[in-house]
Order: sequence, then structure tokens, then C-alpha cells
Amino acid sequence: MKTTSMIRLPSRAEPGVFNISRRSFLRTAAGAFAFSALGGFGADLVNQKPRRVCLIGAGWYGKSDLWRLVQVAPVEIAGIADPDKNMLAGAVEIARQRQVSKKAPPTYSDFRQMLKEQKCDIVLVGSPDHWHALHAIAAMEAGADVYLQKPISVDVLEGEAILAAARRLGRVVQIGTQRRSTPHFIDVKKQIVEAGLLGKIGHVEMCCYYHMRANGSPPVEPVPDFLDYEMWTGPAPLRPYDGIPHRRWWRTFMEYSNGIVGDMCVHMFDATRWMLGVGWPRRVSSSGGIYVQKDGKSNISDTQTAVFEYDDFHCTWQHRTWGDAPDPDYPWALVIHGENGVLKASTMRADFIPNDKTAKPIHFDCFYEKEKYPEDLTEKDIELNAAPATRRQMLDFLATIETRGRPVADIEQGHISTASCILANVAMKVGRTLSYDPAKKEITGDSEATKLLRRAYRQPWQHPWA
Repeated sequence: MKTTSMIRLPSRAEPGVFNISRRSFLRTAAGAFAFSALGGFGADLVNQKPRRVCLIGAGWYGKSDLWRLVQVAPVEIAGIADPDKNMLAGAVEIARQRQVSKKAPPTYSDFRQMLKEQKCDIVLVGSPDHWHALHAIAAMEAGADVYLQKPISVDVLEGEAILAAARRLGRVVQIGTQRRSTPHFIDVKKQIVEAGLLGKIGHVEMCCYYHMRANGSPPVEPVPDFLDYEMWTGPAPLRPYDGIPHRRWWRTFMEYSNGIVGDMCVHMFDATRWMLGVGWPRRVSSSGGIYVQKDGKSNISDTQTAVFEYDDFHCTWQHRTWGDAPDPDYPWALVIHGENGVLKASTMRADFIPNDKTAKPIHFDCFYEKEKYPEDLTEKDIELNAAPATRRQMLDFLATIETRGRPVADIEQGHISTASCILANVAMKVGRTLSYDPAKKEITGDSEATKLLRRAYRQPWQHPWA
């Protein structure tokens, strides 16, 4: 088999398996991606005037995104907004250490006040899903370009509203679906998919078997003084307070999220669409429920299957928050089946297994940058395997701000991936297959399902889709 110069057989590889090594990426990807793929813009970042950056949502991934941006470009952290004073204090302490000025950025419990007082070039939105639409649109209306975490919304019409605002205002909006900037995913796309090694593709499997469905039964308690629970809840239903919701406890409730499908499927479905170059699925269906983990307060499914149909192939999603993964090497992954072989890909690795037994499989390693960014090793809760991807996602975002073009994970792509996963939950709820018309913003021939494209907002908050 003819391969590129990036493929070699290191001593630690299994016999008969080509391996894309971390060392080869240190030689090639770090430089080639940053400068060739970004048109050389990466080389000029350090010489630019610091951009004024604000953060909405100072929890785990909001801070993680901010620290990755600080690593690749000069920024002034102009403000941090979060309704939890303890979250703010922790973010400020790290910000003082990380940004060049060593200044403590001002903090706000109300994001609207921050956007009014601070003229931000960039706003990072790392709040819970039920806030994404209002935060992103407010930031764009305040004049900022936006880095928005996935999923972009909790209902389909929120996503339509964000997309419409971005186009109307001419803002650059990059979504945190960073598999599009993951080094070994980029190489897999080029060397396996685009090279045609799979042949005709007829089926894609996506899955998540992580035990990530919080399912406790904590008692209701008084809201602590450090948390503005009304502001944290915002447009969502006001649940009885039963403990700090920030550390993913909120993800176990449909009031704030779309469950595992809305969290984990979005990543793998977006990566699949990007690799295969497809847009909206023709039809979406889903079934599932709470089959095993019936105790506790969680109301998201513990078992669910979804099908995203295209003209020439279909994608299936499966999650279980109990039991073991069928393939322990790929507990959260996508698997592309072609007539000539199978491609497996996760955030940790990838493997191409050809049907021709005389051909050698190709293995791809996850890429780390521990030598270049040693601070990664001491950062609390960091996803070391995702940090290089997020840095590249930020570099692409900054480059696109300069050109006023479309970033690699543009808002439209984030909307398609998010809305398709939300439609899976809608399909499960109504018990039938759905076909979404993005031009008419409706489920074709299904008025009941169309009503579920928009969630009711708690007053006084107003849904952005009029």
C-alpha cells in the first residue's frame, strides 16, 4: 500500500500495523496546520495587539476554552460573568496567573452588565446549554465575535435564531466541535476517507458507553448565598434547588439539556458529517428511555438509539449509561463502514482495517503537546487529549476573524449537528420518524412535532425566535 511520509512503523507498533505517531505530528502537524491551514496567520498572532476577551460561564469548559485561547494569542481578559461567586473567584485567580498583564479581570453575576460595560472583541460562551442562545445572541449584538460551546441550543428554533443573528450582524461564530481540529481526525479524513481507501460508504455507527448520567437523589436545600439561582436558571424551568448544578448535575435533566444525545452525539455526528461532507439528514428517528437506572432524579434516557438517514447511507447512534462497551478501545467513537474496509475513530486513537487481509491496517495515535505546553500537566480537570484540538480551533477562529470568512466549525454546521440530535429526542418523544425542513423551519407534515421545535421560556425571558 502506498502511504505518505507521515506514516511509519515505530518499534512499539504491533507487527503489520502502520502507525501515525505523536513524534511525526510534532514535526509536521504543529507547524503545517498552524501555518498552511491558517494561511500563515498563526505566525503573526504574537505580534498583534491583545484582543479584549470576555467569558460567560466560568465552569469547567468555559475556563478550559479561555486558557486554550490565552495559550495561542495575546488577549486581555476584559470580564468574566457567572452567577456563582465561587466559580468567579476561581476563574479570576487563574486569569491573574495566565494573562500577560497579571491583572484581575472584573467579574459580573449578570452577563448583560458585562456586555454593556466591557467592549469585547471576542466572547466565549461556556454556560449550560439552556443559556447558549441568549448568551450568544446578546454577545453578537454587543459587537463581539463568538466562540460558542456545543450543543449550540436546547431547541431547534434557538439554533435558527443564533444562525440568523450571526448572518444579519456579520459575526464570526465558531462552535466548540473541535473534532474538526483534532490532529489525528484531520489525518484520518485526508489519508483514509478522502484518499478513497474505504470505497463506497454505506453505514456509520456512532456510540457512547460512558457512565456519565448523574442519577442521585440529593435532598432539596436552601440556595447558598454565593449563587444567584434565579440567574443561573434563566429561561429554563425553576427546579427545586438540590445542590450546586454546575458540575454536570444539570446535564442529567431535560430542563437544561438534551441528555447524552445532545451532549456526546453532537460531537461524533458533527465529525461524521465533516469527514463525509454531508449536511442535513433526510430523516431522523429514535427510540429509547430509562430502562435500567430507574432510581434517582435524572430524567434523561439511559439507553437510546437514533438513526440519521441520508440518500446513500445512514448513521446510527447508540448510548448506554450502564454496562460495558462492546469495544473497550472505542467506548465513545464513530465507525465508518465502507466496501473496502472499516474506519474506527475516537478522541484517543483511530484505526483503518482493510477487508483485504493482505493489506496492512493503519493506526493513528492521539496527538499531545506536553512539551510545548507543560502547563497542561498541572491544570486541574484538563482534557489533555482535547487541548491540542481546542488550540487549533482557536487559531482557526482568530484567522477567520481577520478574513471575516467562515471558520471550520461555523455556526451553520454547529446548528445542523445540534438540531439533528435534538430532532432525535423529538422523534423519540412522538414515536415516529421526522423530516425537518430548514427552509420552512418545520417538521414536514407533522404539526405536533413542529410545536416541539421551540421550548417555552420562563418569564421574563423571551425566546429569540419570534
